Amino acid sequence: MIKIRKSEDRGKGSFDWLTTYHSFSFADYYNPDHMGFQSLRVINDDIIAPGGGFDTHGHRDMEIVTYVIEGTLAHKDSIGNIATIKTGEVQRMTAGKGIRHSEFNHSDKQQVRLLQIWILPEKNGLEPGYEQKNFSQKEKQGKLKLIVSPEGRDGSLKIHQNAEIYASVLEKDDKISYVIPENSHVWIQIASGCIEVNGNLLENGDGAAISDEKDLKISSKEDSEFLLFRL
Repeated sequence: MIKIRKSEDRGKGSFDWLTTYHSFSFADYYNPDHMGFQSLRVINDDIIAPGGGFDTHGHRDMEIVTYVIEGTLAHKDSIGNIATIKTGEVQRMTAGKGIRHSEFNHSDKQQVRLLQIWILPEKNGLEPGYEQKNFSQKEKQGKLKLIVSPEGRDGSLKIHQNAEIYASVLEKDDKISYVIPENSHVWIQIASGCIEVNGNLLENGDGAAISDEKDLKISSKEDSEFLLFRL
């Protein structure tokens, strides 16, 4: 079964410095039919204007993954990390017992676009932690590149949950496939472009909750980028 979450049906927040789209209930947006999917709790598609950003704020007991699609994001947190996250880079932050951080777009010209992802941890009260890594276009081109996994397998970032995230960049007419492990579910989130998944069309900003399928046949209708979550 494939249930599509259309881009235009997502929750939306708009501020002077931020435009954000919520696939699941978040902040002032509440939809009881969209509270998350398996351990995936949040996917926010954030566009941060030049000079804008999130002031210091706190999180607890959540695995937070940031996937930067465009621009450069500055990060600073309470466990001593000061970093910039550029296009193609991925950050994993374990909030655990508590962490505070800020995120800013210091450019005076270029916006930042990112996917902010929250995944429920396997247990609460973990020690806060941080990882960051670049995954090049070449690594993701024409394939599913593992970027997050429970074991940090194949150079991926390590997450404290039985979940995996793959990133893919496809050119028009590329075709790939994915065999879904037994007792697993899949969410697909389109960052750009348009793909077809088992005959279902997914466009920029669309998501899809997939259950009770054995495998996925994915083809691109135009140059596209997307994330695939194994949950």
